Amino acid sequence: MSRRRTLGTKKKIALFVSAAAVAGGGAFVMASTSNAAQPAKTAAESQVCQGLATALGNNQRFIDGQRANPDAQSEARIANRQAVIDEIKRKQEASGCVVGESAQDSQSAQNGQQGAGAQNGQQGAGAQAGQQAGGQQAGGQQAGGQQTAPAGNAGAGAAASGEQVCKGSTVTLSGEGGAPAASSNQFPAGTKLKVTNLDNNKSTTVEVTSVSGSCVLLNNAAFEQVREPGKFLIRRAVIEKVG
Repeated sequence: MSRRRTLGTKKKIALFVSAAAVAGGGAFVMASTSNAAQPAKTAAESQVCQGLATALGNNQRFIDGQRANPDAQSEARIANRQAVIDEIKRKQEASGCVVGESAQDSQSAQNGQQGAGAQNGQQGAGAQAGQQAGGQQAGGQQAGGQQTAPAGNAGAGAAASGEQVCKGSTVTLSGEGGAPAASSNQFPAGTKLKVTNLDNNKSTTVEVTSVSGSCVLLNNAAFEQVREPGKFLIRRAVIEKVG
């Protein structure tokens, strides 16, 4: 006769716990390996990340200009833009981008250097000459307030109604809330601009309400009207002054 050996209840429990621990450890290793295989993307690797990095860089440049040439409203404007930067960083993290990566809009820098009174903000610490003469709030509709555009950009601001402006410039978002609006370093508050995304033929007409570090930055509501899903940068844009 053969004897069957049976395991006691305690031994069965011990074996079950050991097996579960091994399986759990394997799952943890697999999850860790999967996460490690997906590093954060840079602006050069993703159009979404590039758009967010450009938006962050534009807001940082605006803050630099306010700190270099402060006025009575600079503190409030800086606080507002810092909140925008924090929101952009959250979007970078959610999109799998390098958090805090900043990219300056090269095209807007070129536009800003045109004319006899081009921005001094492209030199040194990035201060904007327009913040010296045009930093005062006109209506204060936002924390950044309505401001006069930099004097050096009078050439762009004097464009005729219906004329295309800022040719070749990319368009991104400022990260600000509220009704559809735009900010600009080329046009004074109250100017109406029509922005068309040539990649989907969507357009929006917005009013400039504040100063920024680019020809045109659209706030969240305006950008949603012309954006392509999942993108934070419009590479092929037509910008027209319509009022």
